[in-house]
Amino acid sequence: MTETLAGPQTPTAAGPAPAGRLTTAQGAALYVGAVLGTGVIALPALAAQAAGPASLIAWLGLVLLSIPLAMTFAALGARHPDAGGVSTYVRLAFGPRAAGAIGWCFYFAVPAGAPAAAMFAGAYVEAALGGGQRTVLLTAAALMLAVTVTNVFGVTVSGRVQLVLAVLLVALLLTAVISAAPHGDTANLRPFAPHGWLAVAPAAALLVWSFAGWEAITHLAADFRRPERDLPRAAAIAVAVVGVLYLAVAGAGILVLGPDATADAPLARLLAIGLGGPASALAAAAALLLTFGTMNAYYGSAAKLGAALGRDGALPAWLARGASAGDVPRRSLAVTSGLSAVAMAVVALTGTGAEPLVLLATGAFVAVYALGAASALRLLPRGSTARKHAMIALIAVVGLLAATGWYLLWPLLLTAAALLYHRHRATRRPA
Repeated sequence: MTETLAGPQTPTAAGPAPAGRLTTAQGAALYVGAVLGTGVIALPALAAQAAGPASLIAWLGLVLLSIPLAMTFAALGARHPDAGGVSTYVRLAFGPRAAGAIGWCFYFAVPAGAPAAAMFAGAYVEAALGGGQRTVLLTAAALMLAVTVTNVFGVTVSGRVQLVLAVLLVALLLTAVISAAPHGDTANLRPFAPHGWLAVAPAAALLVWSFAGWEAITHLAADFRRPERDLPRAAAIAVAVVGVLYLAVAGAGILVLGPDATADAPLARLLAIGLGGPASALAAAAALLLTFGTMNAYYGSAAKLGAALGRDGALPAWLARGASAGDVPRRSLAVTSGLSAVAMAVVALTGTGAEPLVLLATGAFVAVYALGAASALRLLPRGSTARKHAMIALIAVVGLLAATGWYLLWPLLLTAAALLYHRHRATRRPA
């Protein structure tokens, strides 16, 4: 058992989560919300710009990668249900320094990604209502406030809200794809790789944003009624739902929109073609629901993680309140919300686009995936299916690390800051 800087010990074995209330359905909805988020409203266009129709290969590859990745983190969460999530697994496998570093990568990636996610939705609202950048920014600010308020009431309320959102989202996305499908043309697949086959790699790096989230729900594992049963089931349901919907939306975008697949708001265009007339209001509603779902899951997960990091000494102890199952980590939530607001203000003042923020956040998440999968190889039983999944996931994530390029500097900087904090705390401990 590893002793933390702050004193408490991190759980090392599976066991029933105390006071957990999340059901399998609510957990699946949280997964779907975390993964099936802003990526579906914006990234099909960005990926098509990068690789053309060949971007479908990147989509398919990441869907396939999601299977071992989701099952790996679900297996870890089921065996070690703790608010620290991936940070806890890394602590058990590699010690407190590595755990603090990877915890920082996740915790501070959320405020970096939140403005980008909220602005994706804001762009759809602006397309429906007008008002230019002012509408985009006001929508983004309202989303961040609404998500904060929802999470103030705890993960049980958040999970119920997420279940309703997930049902509405699946229905809306299926409507968009099915109604637009008759207008598809296979001629739009040619040329298949207009920018060369190597362009699939940068497209995949962008799309990591769309598949980030399989690690997020592990921070809520202890809040499930029976983590050892409910978490793997929820992950399996979510993988199937997310995979089908992502491939359907991306494929319809290429086949139906053709050259316009690279334009902004592809979901709105699909709805307009399939349902007839202006569908911008419906697309804006879809964007708001998708974005709220993603941010809701990530704010809740980050808040729990921050409390766990405070408990374990990787962040100030003031944040530790709320780390236990059933408790609400309001202090950590306030920090996450506040940092997101600061990042939003920087974006508004500098005019920074969403794409750099997306890549900064995904660089951090890929680092989390890499160390999380490596931890699984040390923690999961030899010969188990879950361990085989972890091996596949680790090999694939190493490839994503290479595709992320210079944006890996962000998790490297966060790692350096976490190690400096660890050293500072160590020097202040009594001999």
